[in-house]
Amino acid sequence: MTDPTPAPALPDHYFRHEFGRLVSVLSRRFGLHRRELCEDAVQTALLRAVQSWSQQGPPDDKSAWLFRVAFNDVLGALRREKRAEVLEDAEEVAGEAGADEAVFLEHEVKDDLLRMLFICGDPAIPRESQIVFALKTLCGFSVDEIALRLFQRPDAIYKRLQRARATLREHIAEVDTPAIDALATRLLAVLQIIYLLFTEGYSSAQPDTVIRRELCEEAIRLGLLLVDHPAGAVPETDALLALMYLDAARFDARVDGAGGLLLLEEQDRSRWDRDLIHAGMSHLHRAARGEVFSRYHVEAGIAAEHCLAPSYAETRWDEIARLYEMLDRVAPSPINILNRAIAVAEWQGPAAGLALLESLKPPNWLLGYYLWDATLGELYRRRGDRERAHVHLTRALDAAPTHAEKALIRRRLDACAVSP
Repeated sequence: MTDPTPAPALPDHYFRHEFGRLVSVLSRRFGLHRRELCEDAVQTALLRAVQSWSQQGPPDDKSAWLFRVAFNDVLGALRREKRAEVLEDAEEVAGEAGADEAVFLEHEVKDDLLRMLFICGDPAIPRESQIVFALKTLCGFSVDEIALRLFQRPDAIYKRLQRARATLREHIAEVDTPAIDALATRLLAVLQIIYLLFTEGYSSAQPDTVIRRELCEEAIRLGLLLVDHPAGAVPETDALLALMYLDAARFDARVDGAGGLLLLEEQDRSRWDRDLIHAGMSHLHRAARGEVFSRYHVEAGIAAEHCLAPSYAETRWDEIARLYEMLDRVAPSPINILNRAIAVAEWQGPAAGLALLESLKPPNWLLGYYLWDATLGELYRRRGDRERAHVHLTRALDAAPTHAEKALIRRRLDACAVSP
């Protein structure tokens, strides 16, 4: 008799995790010039897994199953090309693959994945296209997700993706599968890729999801992979790991029982993960070696101030405001000024925070960003200017990307309506 209970669906984090691993391994096996073919094969393997495993249950070794299906798909596509040189390459790769895919993945996947991360940072690819290419190709992000994270239109992101792919095709004979040590100059691009991956998990662009833990876990895993290799064992990597661990420590307290978003002052600090805080502080101490000082050092310092404060009221807002000012010197952005204004408002009152924002000439993209209006609205509410507060909070509500953030802004609108 067939078991009527369906097997669990393939979780999203499994797609993220296995996609990058398999594309990296297959691209090394078949060559980077066939990377897009490898991507298609991995997509096909994951789709078959969803269909097959939901009915029959997953195999004992899921990674080996996926590798075998994707490998055979690439091999079949090459054989169908029916060109002598392609057939010769395909048969040679098939002969080298061996029978034990699990051992192959276990022993080689780490270097293959790390190598692919560095290849995504190829200096021939424009910097803005490097990030798009890696997030789409290696991490499986959609064009819409990338567009929200980079404050760009989806069509602009698509053009950058196509530009990156075209550049790699032009230079493929030069890069092929270089040694990781030869790629260390691309480290800053790799760190930004990991940073954006974590950011999407910590504050998801998906309407129904506040936190996508699997993306944050994947970013931390890639960071640990990077810091364990000589090419990535630098203070900036430890600083980024510190930031990710300290932010991840607050996950359980960021949402309520109904999945709603909780503000920092509303969070139960007893639910913060002390082990993750300890791990973050350990990496922050390691990041202090040498004279390197990056944006990740400053952001980790801000996260540490929040994690180490006994309560919201006892937070050192003056220090946080100073750190945001420092961050704007290291990595200038109006977002830093926005965050600094929030800290200044907690430290010196809403009028001081508003003065900082009102002196700023925001770019057009910031004027359309929901947190700009949400922050102005809340500070005007606290100052007692309910009319201005209502205008800005209404704009923020219309622009907020997720249901949880819309619910949070509605709460602020309700507070605005009852304010004295």
